[in-house]
Amino acid sequence: MIRTHTLTFALLAGTALAATPAFAQAPAAAPEPAATADAAPMADIVVTGNANREGLRKLDASYSISTASAEQIRQVQPTSTADLLKIVPGVWVESSGGNAGANVFIRGFPSTGDAPFLTLQLNGSPLVAPSSLSFMENSSLFRLDDTIERVEVLRGGPSPIFSNGQPGATTNFILKEGTSEPHLSLRGTYGTEGTYRGDVVAQGPIAADTTYMIGGFYRYSDGFRHTGFQGDLGGQVTASITHKFDAGKLTVYARYLDDQNAFYTPMPLLETNGKFSTFAGFDARTDTLVGREIERTLIETGPAVGGGATQKKAVDLSRGRGANLYTFGSTFNYDLGSGFGVQNTVNFTKGTSETNALFTGSNPQTVAQYLAASGGPGTVTYAGTGQALTGGQQTIQAGIWSVAKHIQSFTDELKLSKELFQGNTLTLGGYFASVLDHDTWNLGNNILLALEPQARVLNARLANGTILTRNGFTSANSYDVNAFYKSTNIAGYVSDEWKLGALRLDGGVRVERVKLRDTFENSSTGDLDNNPLTAFNNGATYLNGTFTTVRYAKTQVSWTAGADYAFTNTLNGFVRANSGALLPQFDDLRGNATAIQNIKPQTADQYEVGLKTSTRLYDLYLTGFYNRFHNLIFQDIRVVNGVEQNVVLFGGSRAYGLEFEGAIRPVDGFQLAVRGVVQDGKFKDFGPNSGNDVNRQPKFQIAAIPSYTFRSAWGQARLFGTFTHIGNRFADIENQQRLGSYETLDLGASIDLNDRFSLQATVDNVTNTLALTEGNVRTVGSADNNGFFLGRPIFGRHGTITAAVKF
Repeated sequence: MIRTHTLTFALLAGTALAATPAFAQAPAAAPEPAATADAAPMADIVVTGNANREGLRKLDASYSISTASAEQIRQVQPTSTADLLKIVPGVWVESSGGNAGANVFIRGFPSTGDAPFLTLQLNGSPLVAPSSLSFMENSSLFRLDDTIERVEVLRGGPSPIFSNGQPGATTNFILKEGTSEPHLSLRGTYGTEGTYRGDVVAQGPIAADTTYMIGGFYRYSDGFRHTGFQGDLGGQVTASITHKFDAGKLTVYARYLDDQNAFYTPMPLLETNGKFSTFAGFDARTDTLVGREIERTLIETGPAVGGGATQKKAVDLSRGRGANLYTFGSTFNYDLGSGFGVQNTVNFTKGTSETNALFTGSNPQTVAQYLAASGGPGTVTYAGTGQALTGGQQTIQAGIWSVAKHIQSFTDELKLSKELFQGNTLTLGGYFASVLDHDTWNLGNNILLALEPQARVLNARLANGTILTRNGFTSANSYDVNAFYKSTNIAGYVSDEWKLGALRLDGGVRVERVKLRDTFENSSTGDLDNNPLTAFNNGATYLNGTFTTVRYAKTQVSWTAGADYAFTNTLNGFVRANSGALLPQFDDLRGNATAIQNIKPQTADQYEVGLKTSTRLYDLYLTGFYNRFHNLIFQDIRVVNGVEQNVVLFGGSRAYGLEFEGAIRPVDGFQLAVRGVVQDGKFKDFGPNSGNDVNRQPKFQIAAIPSYTFRSAWGQARLFGTFTHIGNRFADIENQQRLGSYETLDLGASIDLNDRFSLQATVDNVTNTLALTEGNVRTVGSADNNGFFLGRPIFGRHGTITAAVKF
């Protein structure tokens, strides 16, 4: 439940508006005048991916990085933190699961899901040191609100050297700071899916050199799909204090998040010749199988003790995929004189992350097909009424999964810099991370449902006396985890930057040592009630009270080298090479506990060449890339012989392509922006999958974003939209499940009635397009059975209106 003080704060807050749209500066840099959302970003300063205390111009950075101000974030109106990343070329985001639980893929970086090659930072520190854990990718632990000043998204480049050494993408959210004069901003938001939200930000002085910022949000929503119960409920409070010295600055911050979010998984569709459609009475854009009859259930987790009933656990699907987290951190930088400087970033996060959701696995069956597969003639009835179903009525089985993660993460990065001579700065850095995690999983628990929205529960039994279901459940647990993890990462690095006129050179080497420990409870398989006629819990998996401990340690060296040349003040070119690694983490131990020798760092060699230009009339950022991966670990829960099992595969891949981002401003007020990627990713060294396309990622995606800002009789108005094309993808590594290409259209308008009050309205998926972001990843093969296909569609058309005022 939401803590009382959080709820009170949110209710008092009401609604919120952030400050005037502007490109944020690095925390240590002096503020610049505000710019309109359409202004050229040529003077935009970035702090992610470099050791420079004052940051670099985006144009001068010898790597690919995208930025967005608070105003630009609001114009996108993202449905979640991960959904915001759709503004980044070369990034493919599957945010159709709701506010949490996204899958994020970086230009050709392969994985089976979650977001292993994405690190999410707050003020330069990883929110949690592992970039992704099963059922807990980083974005699930972070909520966007008006306390965010800007975001920077670095792909590749020097990323393997700094912070947690992420070779993929690093997304750095930078908090607003206090102001020398008091400011209060309020914002209220309504969404047509039944969302009511309020945001607040207050900023002001404490003393001459000390300021504060406090803000947050509270939100209720029915959810993007019709479940019949609350979909999203929760809020967040963030506060910071900043003190400026003559030669530096210290910011300390704290954040509390308590949020529950509906989580949506694949659902049944019709497939004909590769085209997808919804079937009668079930709109895959807005409906779901989840309903009140399965909102709260009891799953069987263990055999009877002392002759009593089998052990059970309550699962509440309304809790969905939520998080309850405390975060504390600080950023410090100081000029020590004589060319010496010091920077330090610290973050501590502790709390819980849950997943309580319905996971589909097998395709629909008629009643007759289900009974025949179960062993003979019998009856299927509605659990609520006892009414029998006919043999031709459609049913589906899906699992009620419950996962709880108790996480604690501490990170500290220290940088000492020295200007060795004019234009040359050497940086020595150290990074330390300590993480504890306690996981409890109960997977399986299939329940028999009628194939309909907010599906009713079914019971079944055979004529020979076999009872197939218990309150609808056709099985108990099939995969359990009770594990206690600990990791320690210690890294040291050296980085040097040398400016020779128009040429800027940089390079770095990082050495990192990781130590892992996993103490996990062993499991057994058996009949939970010793009654062979109760088929629903025969052959169940359960934890048996014995434990095993495994340990792993590895040292990895990463490096980077880059050069940027300024042809003019508005045109730069760069080249970059790096070799980094995704170091093993807890899930690698879980999947390979009996074969530790199989675990290796997942290495990535990357090569980039880019061109950047930015003027008042246009800007263009082009990056050509080539990636080569070794020792990739593909791990997923799959249905094998009707039972959920953890499947681990090993392989490699390569990818090359071109990502692009740019805009033209031919006349005052009008801008046409584009972003996208053309890429070709193939598996290598992967047995029968070698030569297949890297799964889940389109070979071509593009977004065109026109906007027009003008002065009206009521104030400054803005019209904007986004047309997006997504190319065909394969859902699976076997390349047997095509997801098809699609287009969407989003539209919006805003108006600043005066310096204090503004309105904005947006409509996403205006054409109500039916399109899939993933298929049935738990089934090997085409996954098409009798014309049915399980997939997770994007959300249907929905609108949002927000009103804001500032003082």
